[in-house]
Amino acid sequence: MAEQVIALCREQELFIATAESLTGGLLASELISIPGASDVVLGSVVAYRDVIKQQLLGVSAQLIANQGTVDAEVCAQMAQGVREKFAKASALDVSSVIGVSTTGLAGPEDSPGHRAGEVFIGISSHRGITVFSEFFSGSRNEIRSASVARAIEILREHLSR
Repeated sequence: MAEQVIALCREQELFIATAESLTGGLLASELISIPGASDVVLGSVVAYRDVIKQQLLGVSAQLIANQGTVDAEVCAQMAQGVREKFAKASALDVSSVIGVSTTGLAGPEDSPGHRAGEVFIGISSHRGITVFSEFFSGSRNEIRSASVARAIEILREHLSR
């Protein structure tokens, strides 16, 4: 499915930037494993710590303080932030860049107010920002892998509309 995402971006002259928390770079890795990905993948930020989400992606410190990072709005701000930063850094019109973000709790333990497997996947494009709330079960690595697969599926669906 990643091959389709790369091909669709190339056809539509679009670019991808990712902001990853719980997937820790796995989404970018999956995308760049496809030959020709350098035509469309601009790069990725692995924003595992709160301060990185705030400083590099522009996520509101107040939002994180109030909601934590396993949150739909945090995910939306990550997607928007990576889209804007990479468009600017690449001297591209922001309308040609899609920002994709992942945040959630991979476990194995639950945390206060959140169950392991709770995941948010965000997409920011010229069509606006959409956040998908998902729940995956399994080990930490299975949850992270399922999150990557779903993010790629969301990207493919977005590009196919």
